[in-house]
Amino acid sequence: MSMTASDDRFAAFRHSSYTRFFFCRFLAAFAIQIVSVSVGWQMYDVTGNALYLGLIGLFQFLPSLILMLVTGTVADRYNRRAIVAGCLMLGSLCAAALLFLTVTGQFSPWPVFGILIVFGIERAFMGPAVQSLAPNLVPEHALPNAVAWNSSSWQTASIVGPVAGGLLYGVSATAAYSVALAFMLAAALLIISIPKPPQRTSSKAVNLSTILAGFRFIWSEKVVLGAISLDLFAVLLGGAVALMPIFARDVLDLGPWGLGLLRAAPGIGAIVVAVLLAAYPIRHHAGVAMFIGVALFGVGTVVFGLSTAPWLSIGALMLMGASDMISVYVRESLIMLWTPDEVRGRVNAVNMVFVGASNELGEFRAGTMAHLIGAVPAVVIGGFGTLAVAVVWAMSFPKLRRIDSLDAPSNP
Repeated sequence: MSMTASDDRFAAFRHSSYTRFFFCRFLAAFAIQIVSVSVGWQMYDVTGNALYLGLIGLFQFLPSLILMLVTGTVADRYNRRAIVAGCLMLGSLCAAALLFLTVTGQFSPWPVFGILIVFGIERAFMGPAVQSLAPNLVPEHALPNAVAWNSSSWQTASIVGPVAGGLLYGVSATAAYSVALAFMLAAALLIISIPKPPQRTSSKAVNLSTILAGFRFIWSEKVVLGAISLDLFAVLLGGAVALMPIFARDVLDLGPWGLGLLRAAPGIGAIVVAVLLAAYPIRHHAGVAMFIGVALFGVGTVVFGLSTAPWLSIGALMLMGASDMISVYVRESLIMLWTPDEVRGRVNAVNMVFVGASNELGEFRAGTMAHLIGAVPAVVIGGFGTLAVAVVWAMSFPKLRRIDSLDAPSNP
């Protein structure tokens, strides 16, 4: 009996361009994790202020919000591969600038925030392009498999990157930023090596109507609207990444290596689930599985916030990563499969703003609340908020809840 595309665990890797894309994303994500851990720890070392940890997220998010109407249109009208390559080169310059500030002893909040704004601009343009590029590299039947492996690439970097970042920062901040710079450059070379893929572009003149096409599609397609907004509010309330330096140092009494373990723990849980999903994809009750994943993410957040034992904290973070992976897998599959290619960049630009809001703006929320009421209450309250979001969205988007299979966009 021949193997069908949905049964092939490596369907996406049957296409060489996707293989290069996979490793490009891995190296770029690895570099981002190293920079994130190093900047957070170095900033807390220099300032000792939780508010600055929140500002790190805010300054990376604002460019995505401000440029949202531009970045998606660019991804739909121009070569997505070239956009990603240019963004990775700009990211390399940002890593080099952080390295320069560190080597010269000039690391301080506002110069670093300036670099992070540029880094945020790079991510604002890269996000829609890289998310929209993957469907151009594999046939439609291999998209769910590509989504699972894409997530696996990111989560593997999320495991190894923070640990490596903590260990490298333990050696020196210079070593950490140097490795991040090398990985960024390698990722750029990989994406440049991919032959220009087919891409359906719009020939319509750019005007307000074409720029807003992504918003109109999302608003009209309640499955996509529900999936995107669910992630926004769930992670906005439940995110605790920005506060990990505080938990590592003040709550759990761990050093930089401990921060690396905490940052890696969600990735460990996520990569296990990602590999399982690549091998055994969700075939039924996908919508219900997504809502259960969000609820479990909230539970893990509450446990992490209340824990004073490193092993329990790491276990809670692993649960958060595993459950979030289920939600990510279903959400990204739905967005890719339900969105026409000619508006995919604009839809992904909106999606990236929502993702950025849930992550970077969520870090600002957590840092601000921690500054006002303490780190533990900020995390626990956010966890309960995520649980509430899962319940409210499940009731408000019944079509999304009833999604069964991820094989086709015609699911009821």
